[in-house]
Amino acid sequence: MKLLKGLFGFIWRDAGENNCNAYYLEGSKRVIIDPGHGHLSGHVEKGLGELGVTPDMIDCVIITHGHPDHFEAISMFPGATLFAMEEREYRMIENMTNLNGTSNRTPSFFLQEGDLAIGELELRVLATPGHSPGSLSFFWKREKALFTGDVVFRDGVGRTDFLGGSAELLKASIEKLASLDAELLLPGHGEIIAGKKEVRENFANIKKYWFPLLR
Repeated sequence: MKLLKGLFGFIWRDAGENNCNAYYLEGSKRVIIDPGHGHLSGHVEKGLGELGVTPDMIDCVIITHGHPDHFEAISMFPGATLFAMEEREYRMIENMTNLNGTSNRTPSFFLQEGDLAIGELELRVLATPGHSPGSLSFFWKREKALFTGDVVFRDGVGRTDFLGGSAELLKASIEKLASLDAELLLPGHGEIIAGKKEVRENFANIKKYWFPLLR
């Protein structure tokens, strides 16, 4: 699905199996955000194929957080020059077992809050813990596009009952994201939210209905 010039979403719609949305950014460098489960990566390969892109043409893969439904399919991009995620999330992965299809690949570097340039693509990396200790979100300021991983969804928020989860940190992360001038909200699961008004309303609804339940 083409979302903007140079931005495509491979949206997971099968309610019978858990997997995440993957996003592809195309410029002087080809970037994948959150490729998903290793055994459920067919929709990503198909989506890339429809654009004339093969997995070995991807330059960089970046991960919002270390849950297997977001990072496992790094194994389908062995030729990617760069692979990056937050260090605590990677250490958490090292201690997990039975992650079928997971590559033992070590990140090229660890992401932290600040600016990230990949070719001419400039993303702002935001520390947004709560769903997991080192969850990250990415803001493409030029296009006002916000990649939220499992922090925020359409009318929903990420779970806090996983290892290292925190309701208070999640609320603080959501407040941080709500302050951005975003016009396109790209969550790790579910439907994309397009339009400045719609994005703001989504944050307002989350604060109204979900914040009282996050304890």
